[in-house]
Amino acid sequence: MINLEKEIREQPEALRNVLRSNENAVAELVRDAKAAGVHGVYFAARGTSDHACIYAQYLFGILAGMPCMLGTPAVFTKYGADINMKGMLVIGVSQSGRAEDVLAVLESANAQGAVTAAITNNTDSPIAKTAKHHLFCGCGHEASIAATKTFTTQMALLAAVAGKWAENDAFLAELAGVGDKVQEFMDNCVGEIEVLAEKYQNIPGAVLLGRGISYPIALEGALKMLETNKLKMKGYPTSDFHHGPIAQIKKDDLVFVLSPKGATTGDSHDIIEKLKKEEADILVVTNDPAEILPGTHGIVVPDTGSELTSPFINVLVFQMLACKMTIVRGIDPDKAGTINKVTITK
Repeated sequence: MINLEKEIREQPEALRNVLRSNENAVAELVRDAKAAGVHGVYFAARGTSDHACIYAQYLFGILAGMPCMLGTPAVFTKYGADINMKGMLVIGVSQSGRAEDVLAVLESANAQGAVTAAITNNTDSPIAKTAKHHLFCGCGHEASIAATKTFTTQMALLAAVAGKWAENDAFLAELAGVGDKVQEFMDNCVGEIEVLAEKYQNIPGAVLLGRGISYPIALEGALKMLETNKLKMKGYPTSDFHHGPIAQIKKDDLVFVLSPKGATTGDSHDIIEKLKKEEADILVVTNDPAEILPGTHGIVVPDTGSELTSPFINVLVFQMLACKMTIVRGIDPDKAGTINKVTITK
């Protein structure tokens, strides 16, 4: 089994472990941040880690009413500017813990007396050592170029902080059950994805659409397909796709629509109706069979309990599809080409 698939399949246990092993660290971080009067969250990350932070933006807003912003590390490293982060919880997220621009944000925040936290898969990294609090993915070495288990464990840690901050025990209980739902996906959905990989092995590219909590998965899913299969993929927020980008869609173009049950299902229906008029090939990813509307086809994945945790399952569709497509296309996803496992930006 190639490293990519092996690491994808390790996620059920990785998700169970990361929540158990970081329970005290999450509680301490939230306790310190509340005691310091934190009123907002500033995220610093790149690539896949940035997508995990976009997910967290939605959770902190929905669950805790917390304003959040995605940091712009180049403001620190390239332009030498100072950002006032006093009163903020500053979270640096990096799989390797070695991203120099993320490190610069944390160092500046420390100097201002802000509460800082790091989420990494490397306890000995500069980022882990610089932040006042460290949450450890602890999912083992990730050898494949494409991040999979590090992404979902990052999401789980960020979700745990948001849920703990909001004192939302129901959400935290739902989050604790995600590992079992991921295992259910592995047991029941992989065969269907293998069929899709055969069907779509010769596509030039595709578009992924998601609204709200699903938007970061549209971004991450596109990245997995792009970096493993070298396809032209792009993720969009469904709301923005109406405003111009839909003009690129031609007959038979493949469009993935993320449509979990919840607040954004109506938005999925609206864009599907427009895509049908363009005669696109519409594949719906959903936890509700009723969401596979006439004129579309799709895959029904396990229901995690609410739309807020659906990203943990929906991203698996694209991780596994990317993996299975490399097999039918004769590509080695573990072999570095123009991209590297660890990319150091300054």
